[in-house]
Amino acid sequence: MPAPLLSVMGAGKSFGAAPLFSNISIHISEGERLGLIGPNGSGKSTLLKIMAGMLEPDNGTRTVRKLTRIAFVPQEPEFEAGMTAGKVLEAALPERGTHGMDEAERAAAVSVTLGKAGFADGNAAVESLSGGWKRRLSIARELIRNPDVLLLDEPTNHLDLEGILWLEKLVEAAPFATVIVSHDRYFLENAATEVAEINRAYPDGMFRAEGNYADFLEKREAFLEAQSEQQAALANRVRREVEWLRRGPKARTGKSKARIDAAHELMGELAEVSSRNRKAATRIDFTASGRKTKKLIRAEGISKRLGGRELFRDLSFSLSPGMRLGLAGPNGSGKTTLLRVLKGELNADAGTIERADGLRIVYFDQGREQLDPAAPLREGLGAHGDSVIYRDRSMHIAGWAKRFLFRPDQLDTPVGRFSGGERARIVIARLMLQPADVLLLDEPTNDLDIPTLEVLEESLTDFEGALVLVTHDRYMLDRVSTVVLGLNGEGGAEVFADYSQWEQARAVKPARVQKDRPEAYPSARPKKLAYLEAREWEQMEERILEAEQSLEVARTALHAPEVVSDGLALQQRYAEMQAAEAEVEKLYARWAELEGKKS
Repeated sequence: MPAPLLSVMGAGKSFGAAPLFSNISIHISEGERLGLIGPNGSGKSTLLKIMAGMLEPDNGTRTVRKLTRIAFVPQEPEFEAGMTAGKVLEAALPERGTHGMDEAERAAAVSVTLGKAGFADGNAAVESLSGGWKRRLSIARELIRNPDVLLLDEPTNHLDLEGILWLEKLVEAAPFATVIVSHDRYFLENAATEVAEINRAYPDGMFRAEGNYADFLEKREAFLEAQSEQQAALANRVRREVEWLRRGPKARTGKSKARIDAAHELMGELAEVSSRNRKAATRIDFTASGRKTKKLIRAEGISKRLGGRELFRDLSFSLSPGMRLGLAGPNGSGKTTLLRVLKGELNADAGTIERADGLRIVYFDQGREQLDPAAPLREGLGAHGDSVIYRDRSMHIAGWAKRFLFRPDQLDTPVGRFSGGERARIVIARLMLQPADVLLLDEPTNDLDIPTLEVLEESLTDFEGALVLVTHDRYMLDRVSTVVLGLNGEGGAEVFADYSQWEQARAVKPARVQKDRPEAYPSARPKKLAYLEAREWEQMEERILEAEQSLEVARTALHAPEVVSDGLALQQRYAEMQAAEAEVEKLYARWAELEGKKS
């Protein structure tokens, strides 16, 4: 069996007096796709940086197999000022030399990698890119280096659905191994072949299981249940030993002394297991105003353009208590702009917004700009003095902080020193202090760990006011939303019953042939088509299916290991895939044209 590509053995890391983790061991072999999860502050990003060789562990070792190339994509990508997307990739290539690429090969590698990442223009200035496209560029920058192991830290942050699906396919088809720190449960379900959790609940500080996220949850539940049973059995044994000790045995014989020592060891073992089984969770509960007004916000025929582009037009809907509206659409389609129009920060170009008198709106800003990084935690949590007012009752700031998993000794720590997930919890804590008729949440899930996401979902589903939610977390959008408004980025908007229906609508273009519904194609010849057009219409289903099969073959060929490692072959296969995609689109367009004539 070949040696792992990358190994970390017995690693420990502390920052100040607080240990993140200790005695962690992890091995990555060829072709593995490992999802790495854990509570905020457990050290996932730190471990990833140790694996990348960017940080040294306080103890333990890191071993890399000879000639193995390690690539790392951080949570927040950084680029040199004044660079274009193409220049970023060109700079990531090895220097020219006797063993390097020539000019044509370098240009081909840049062109192909830009295409794989979805960039239509390599001359796009980095400063002009949205957060999602910067994320794609940061991943492409590492892909062009042909890594053997790709380390990704929260790669789905800022990506829209299309970007997340692109990344899923990339990881699934990749010839290299991947380690992905992520809290995106659907992404872990679809992309990971193994999942590991860093958590002090486990004897070795980590639990790892083969399979996708659902398999991991099942195996973790079985492990934790066995650990709970172990705790119960230990508790019974300790109870018996304590009763024996209370009877006052005299340690005059070696046998009695050995039993006393064993009893104390047993108590220590029970304390350790009990500590591991003890769970702490953020307690999130937004305060609804209790207002029963039937219409809180009514939008009538609103339209908005930004930067010369129409985001949405003639859009109408109402928000009532208990309604949870999810906004879906690609980056730049106007989701955040719509939130700001609803809040009143921006005016609609056309149409009207009616808000109930005295309406109380609470807004979660995805940039978390309401947080002062220099302010102490106590101030960030919303304290005035040593207390906060929550639901008309005074609560000491230490108790309020504990509710969001912060320690009293952290209250004077500047907000800027906390992790992204911890800062998200700080914002949520502030918002919970404000009674609301309407919650407007713009990407509240970024950096939150999975236990906190689950608590947040429970709170949002229980919220009695109206809610408008923008999130890239497909699981949350599916679970929380009672209705989904899909924006297409070209001015159009459509209402769907749930997220899954919207996703299906995106996958099926207007008038698109549905393979699983042959009854949708009547065998009778349409009456309003010319003879040749009728023949063409009758054959269209078969032609489209064949074209889609050819496209799938082209996609598979593009990701073949022997192609990925050959720049010129990769460029050729990519061109073939683009041609296949164009043929599919052309056939769908023709099919729609014939349908229009027929009806």
